[in-house]
Amino acid sequence: MSTDTRASTDTERRDGGMAKRVVAESYGGPEALSLIDSDVPAPGQGEVTLRALAIGVNPLDYKLYSGGMGKDPAALPMPVGLELSGTVTAVGRGSEGPAGPLSVGDEVMAYPAPGAYATDLTVPASSVVPKPPELSWEAAAGLLLTGATAVHALTVVDPSEGETLLIHGASGGVGLLAVQIAAASGARVVGTASERHLELVERYGATALPYGDGLLKRVREAAPDGVDAVVDTSGTREAIDASLELVPDRERIVSILAFDRGDTGIKLIGGAPNADPGTQIRAGAWRRLIRLVRQGELEVPVSRSYSLAEAAEAHRFLAEGHPGGKVVLLP
Repeated sequence: MSTDTRASTDTERRDGGMAKRVVAESYGGPEALSLIDSDVPAPGQGEVTLRALAIGVNPLDYKLYSGGMGKDPAALPMPVGLELSGTVTAVGRGSEGPAGPLSVGDEVMAYPAPGAYATDLTVPASSVVPKPPELSWEAAAGLLLTGATAVHALTVVDPSEGETLLIHGASGGVGLLAVQIAAASGARVVGTASERHLELVERYGATALPYGDGLLKRVREAAPDGVDAVVDTSGTREAIDASLELVPDRERIVSILAFDRGDTGIKLIGGAPNADPGTQIRAGAWRRLIRLVRQGELEVPVSRSYSLAEAAEAHRFLAEGHPGGKVVLLP
């Protein structure tokens, strides 16, 4: 943070200033997004104001304004986004994050940070943790949401050293982090992905297999001693059917998307009805994630970046389903 920026910021700023912000003006597709000017509230008790330097883009962002999770007219225009990295520009009284007190100039990551698609944002201090210096701003903006999901899934199936873990959708945002976290714990990882991302999955410590016809046979050949647990991030029928054939213990098959397959006995996690939200696990996941980053055992590959004004284009790219890493916005 530059010296002149520090000088213009008070720890109890009365005027929060203005920001550029992306909102959904209506329910629908990316065409509903607009870039507007918006007031930034000054931080109150237990809050901080952040200057965003990179913003994570996630499938949940567009699911919320698509209408598929409900259409409340009162929620419009809807601020978009949930995570970012940046610097603290103002703090309210009692503004202490999970890692300790926060100060102006701190380099941080924030999640959950509703409305994160903005140049400046006031958020609860409880959402803000230190940015590891080992991560770029872009990588840091993509760590916490997908990382918390990966930690949650791995906590459920709990692969131990020497066990074989199958990860479906291993080249996605959650999958790539789950591959690395599981490998760091000593598990042998087999990951499924599209043909074009097999090399990427191999790079992060997994035996990579293409999905599609014959998947079950390929997995059995790659893991002749069997598969002990499964993390599914794809939600496809093929992934779940293969998993049910491979792993007798249904409680060691976890999915973040196959909510229509709960009747099989597999474990469902996330925000859907009857899924385990894992609130405490996810809230504390940042500690494990940062530790692995500092140890050089976890990276956040960034596939593509867009400007804040290109948020709709970023969503169209992400909706294709094969980003091969995180997508970020740069204010």
